[in-house]
Amino acid sequence: MKKIKMKRYILRLAIVVTGIFSSLLSVAQSQEVEMADVMRSNGKIYIVVAVCLTILIGLFLYIMSVDRKLKRLENEK
Repeated sequence: MKKIKMKRYILRLAIVVTGIFSSLLSVAQSQEVEMADVMRSNGKIYIVVAVCLTILIGLFLYIMSVDRKLKRLENEK
C-alpha cells in the first residue's frame, strides 16, 4: 500500500518538475537575453550549465538513495 503511494508521489513530482522545466524553456526561447550572449562569448555559459547539471544530478542521486532506504525499511517490517 505504501509502495503504491510512494510511486504516485514520485510520478506527481516528475510531472510537476517536467512542467516547470518546459515552461521555463518556452519563456527562455521567446526572449533574447544579452547576458547569455556575453557569457556565451566568454565561454562562461558552460560553467553555468555544468553547475546546474551537477546540482540536478545530485538531487536525483539523493532521491534515489532515499528511495532505496525507504524500500529497505519497508522490507524490514
